Amino acid sequence: MSFSNRVASIVTLTFTVAALIGFGTPGFAQEINRAINVPSALSVPQTPQMIPAIAMTQSADPVTAPSQESDAEQDGDTVAYGTLDAAVAAQPGPEAMNDELQCMAGAIYFEAKGEPLSGQLAVAEVILNRSKSGRFPKGVCSVVTQKGQFSFVRGGHVPVITPNKQYRTAVAVARVALADAWDSPASDAMYFHARRAAPGWHRVQVAAIGNHLFYR
Repeated sequence: MSFSNRVASIVTLTFTVAALIGFGTPGFAQEINRAINVPSALSVPQTPQMIPAIAMTQSADPVTAPSQESDAEQDGDTVAYGTLDAAVAAQPGPEAMNDELQCMAGAIYFEAKGEPLSGQLAVAEVILNRSKSGRFPKGVCSVVTQKGQFSFVRGGHVPVITPNKQYRTAVAVARVALADAWDSPASDAMYFHARRAAPGWHRVQVAAIGNHLFYR
């Protein structure tokens, strides 16, 4: 047998033996195949509990304290004025007046148009106090036009007033009084009269402003 024929016979024998081993031991072939096909990395499935926890961590906004308004913003129902003069100056004019404002402004004008602003406000305070007392008619106009109380009233009505500077001031003071935008020094007064008068009242005097004396 030549050398080449001998080599060919050896190779053929080797493949024959390998084939017999593969067919005769299937478990070994399966193990080899399983080892070769093992995936390179194992994926770990997320549990339902893990997903929302991650979402909450990523999307949750930082907790911020609710904003707090200042006292001035919370108590903004009324406007604060530094002086009575400033309160009067800030009021609008006589336009678009209702009956209550007209009656109050008329009483201030006829009774106290030459008085200081505090005296005019005190007259308005008397009218307001009477309207709330239960001893006088209810309402500003009813108090002002009550028979025998104010001498300027004509036929149960406040006379028409020609617009002028003093009347504009009276309207502004009336607005301040009706809005309770300033405290009067005669805040509890129910009566008043001029200093020159001597009605003989036995009442408690609460204030003396300009040419008027105020009583409760």
